[in-house]
Order: sequence, then C-alpha cells, then structure tokens
Amino acid sequence: MTMKMQDYAVKKAKEVVYTPIGERRLFSDPDADLAREYFQHKSRRKVDKTTTVAEAVTRLVSDGAYMGVGGFGTNRIPTAVLHEIVRRRKKNLGLSGHTATHDFQILVAGKCIDRCDVAYIIGLEARGLSKRARLAVEQGEIEITEWTNAALAWRYKAAAMGISFIPARCMLGTDTAKYSAAVEMECPFTEKKYLALPALFPDLAMIHVHRADVYGNCQIDGIMVSDFDLARASKRLIITTERLVPEEVIRREPQRTVIPYYLVDAVIEVPYGAYPGNMAYEYYSDEEHLQEWLQADQSPETLDQFLQRNIYGVKDFGGYLEINGGMDRMARLRRQETLLEK
Repeated sequence: MTMKMQDYAVKKAKEVVYTPIGERRLFSDPDADLAREYFQHKSRRKVDKTTTVAEAVTRLVSDGAYMGVGGFGTNRIPTAVLHEIVRRRKKNLGLSGHTATHDFQILVAGKCIDRCDVAYIIGLEARGLSKRARLAVEQGEIEITEWTNAALAWRYKAAAMGISFIPARCMLGTDTAKYSAAVEMECPFTEKKYLALPALFPDLAMIHVHRADVYGNCQIDGIMVSDFDLARASKRLIITTERLVPEEVIRREPQRTVIPYYLVDAVIEVPYGAYPGNMAYEYYSDEEHLQEWLQADQSPETLDQFLQRNIYGVKDFGGYLEINGGMDRMARLRRQETLLEK
C-alpha cells in the first residue's frame, strides 16, 4: 500500500489571533532585537576577569536591575554574591524566582527586592517556610507575577535562542496563567491554543560553578537546571567558582564547558561559595545553619541581630564561613557529601 503524501504547509494568510490572559505586570522587556543590540556591543575579548565579590557587585549590580540566580533551591546557589548584595544595601531589584528558596530569603531579609517572577519561593522545601519572606509577599512589599518552573525555564530558553517568545502548553486552564503576564495564541498550523511565554533577558545573572579559568570558561558537575540558558540570556554575568583552574584543564575536556568566557563579566574564586547550601560532589548542605536562618526570621529583632552577625558585621564571605565553624565545619560537610560521614 502506498501512503498518500500530504502537504501540511500553511497556504493562506490569516490574521494572528492572540488573547492576553495574564493580569499581572511583565517586569522585563522581551524584545529580542533590543537584547541582540546589547549583546553585539558586549566585549568578547579573552582577558583575565578575576576580581573580588565586592568589586563585581559594586560594578555590575545596579539598583533597580532585574536578576537571575543560578542553581536551584538551596543547591549550588551563589551565596557569596547574594550576601554582598545585601551588605552593599542594593535596592529595588527584580528577581526571577525559579525555585528561589534560600536566595529569596537572603534578598528579602536585606530588603533588596521589590518585584519577583514567581514559580516557587518562601518555602525551603521540607525545612519549613521563611516567615519574613512570606510576610513580605502577603503585605505587598514585593510585587508578584506567577509562572511555573517550566515556564520560567522556557522563558530563559527563548532569550537564549534570540527570540521574543516561545509557545508552550503549560499553565493553560490554570489560575497560574491568570496571575501571569502570558498571552494565549492560536497555532498557525493546527489552530490549536498555546501559551506565548515572553523571553526573559535578565539585566544580570550570578552563577556558582565547580571550576572556571581566569577568562570565564566554566564547568558544572551534575545537574545544570537552567543555567546553560540563563548564562546566554543575561546581559551581565557574575561567576563564582569553587576553584580557579589553568586553561589547559578546561581544554582537556571541552565538552564539559557549559559557559564560555565571552558571556562572563567577572570571575571570583570562592571556595564553599554555595554554603549553607549543597554543592554536588563537593559538600553537603548545612541543615543546622539553615534552621538558624529560619528561626532568625521569626521576628524583625532576631533577624536584624542575625544579619548583623552573619552579613553586615563581617568583611566578606570568608568571615561568614569562619564564624559558622570555619574549615572544620566545611570539612565535615565535605565528608557528608562524599558519604564518609553521616
């Protein structure tokens, strides 16, 4: 039997049908051509980009900027940069809350953010809820637009691809769509309904990686979540790394280099830079200290004291590590991660 060959091409022009169904504000411009113009003028010089966290935050984090944070939940988050943003008292920042747990908690504690694209925030998974973060949202201190984790990941994907939106089926028929800024559209090939998810081009992203060279070529062990696309979607990029390695180490396994140097604006070596979170194959999360955070933000007074001790009262992230057990505690977390200790 010979199968009949069909032609599924669109033959007639038709007016594009789309319906705004999201009621909330879109915090960042999805115009891919405007973003491309910015990227065209970004330097691609292969130069030494090593610096300090303080210098990178001072130079690259502007009040009012919209930020994307790498990692996921309490895993491989760039804690050192988040602390410095609080220490520098940056204000009116926007955030992509792509399962933002401890990172959201830190920024809310420092009163740094006033708007957030939300997929998952406030809860530190099974550990409990951040009371201060919850109150900030409930009392309207932070403007919220809702998405799903998949939707935020695909918004990064659209930006990384250089397009202004990407079609998807997620959120259709849900209240999440109602509280988003998404648009319902008709497929030109099938006339079926899809959701148009706007591209997300953060002004700034910060990502913690396992190893990098001085130019910014980065490798990540284990799950990357959306960091491959986040790095390509963001206009400015701060990298913190567990260790700086020679370029020849990076070249030895080029297939593992997920972030190339020309995307990166600053590189900082910060051992244990995801603490108190987990860093895959490096160190386990400090569950005791995460509980200290949750207990501290039960009241404004205890939170202020906690921030003074752990962020404002120390010079840098190294000081924070030192007052929370120093290298002895870090060594114990490393043994736990490598299953040498329970």
